[in-house]
Amino acid sequence: MEATMRSLLSDNSRYVEAFRLFLKNSTEHQCMQDFINTKLPEIISSLGIEKPAIDVLGIGSGSGEIDLQMISKIQVRYPGIKVNNNIVEPSPEQILSYKERVAKAPGLDNVSFTWHKKTSHDFEIHVNETKQHKKYDFIHMIQMLYYVKDVSATLKFVSSCLSPNGKLLIILVSGNSGWSHLWKKYGSHLPLNDLCLYVTASDIQNELSSMKAKFQSYDLHSEMDITECFVDGDRNGELLLDFLTETCEFKKYAPSDLRDQILHDLKSPECSSTKDGKIVFNNNLSVIVVENQ
Repeated sequence: MEATMRSLLSDNSRYVEAFRLFLKNSTEHQCMQDFINTKLPEIISSLGIEKPAIDVLGIGSGSGEIDLQMISKIQVRYPGIKVNNNIVEPSPEQILSYKERVAKAPGLDNVSFTWHKKTSHDFEIHVNETKQHKKYDFIHMIQMLYYVKDVSATLKFVSSCLSPNGKLLIILVSGNSGWSHLWKKYGSHLPLNDLCLYVTASDIQNELSSMKAKFQSYDLHSEMDITECFVDGDRNGELLLDFLTETCEFKKYAPSDLRDQILHDLKSPECSSTKDGKIVFNNNLSVIVVENQ
């Protein structure tokens, strides 16, 4: 690996820009919304029984779009009950976007919001040092377990934060996604540092099984248009390549042979298909719901 390659996470503004473009080009949020509309009401059906308030913890919540949709389902299921929503998010840009979203959203009078500008690891240290080991009825970690130092330790800590009958919802890329193929083949050639782990839902399911945790899994079909990645000089294409490889300015700094191999593989059936002249990346996700036993 050349010294000039560095993790996309080392440039927060570029990461946020690439992430927003990824959301625009993919069906990621749409498939999550479908899951929230069809499956989440049943999952949360026993969270707030005989409780004066429902405590929610979102870890790595980003700009809050999916959070607020889940909160609305909790409000429908438990009308009038107070919801205490705690958010752990390290990015100041994302927290600002979240706060702006809350300010514009109707129907949140019975919801309180507390933001913790921390990584999940720093939040865990803070909880342990202050001995404020609060219990939560619903915890969600959506597309964030790639960014923890120790997946096993994080899962154990978060599980310990669940109240009786509490639920932990995890969303990650599927083990059969294009991401999984890319990571297995090229992960060791990309500038991981300690900022990102190449972990899929299959890895998390194995970890939870070893913990003897009770969980259910759901598959979500998702795809992303990556056609622009193959257009020379296209800024959007370069940002999407950055996001796919977790590398800042990948096209500029990656060794030519690595760049050519990854671009070739991105077109392969293991990663993508061709639809209506577009190259569509397999962005399949899995939802894992852990129940406190």
